[in-house]
Amino acid sequence: MNIPEELRYSVEHEWIRTDGARITVGITDYAQDALGDIVFIQVPEVDAILEAGSMMGEIESTKSVSEIYAPIAGTVIEVNTHLEDSPEMLNSDPYGEGWIVVMEPAAPSDLDDLLDQTQYRALTEE
Repeated sequence: MNIPEELRYSVEHEWIRTDGARITVGITDYAQDALGDIVFIQVPEVDAILEAGSMMGEIESTKSVSEIYAPIAGTVIEVNTHLEDSPEMLNSDPYGEGWIVVMEPAAPSDLDDLLDQTQYRALTEE
């Protein structure tokens, strides 16, 4: 299982990459593996204001439908529209082309509450 060191993680299996005042959010390798073949994703609209822990979309796989949660509060400033036609990118490249949204955090200090690589690995091994 791939857990990049430079990312932060939520307990709901989203990853977060910080890029200046923005964050990029996707699902982890662990999550995509558990879901199986992903066939559809619903993402939030640009300019959506999300609260930490609120549902920001759904992923449908051949196994189930799962919700995606906002790891921190913020405003969606970009969505990965390529996922509409190619949701399988969440399986093939979850930390690259399979990103879901870019957000502007409401309070960047909220990132401190997320898990680092070691903490997330421990969570997935429970």
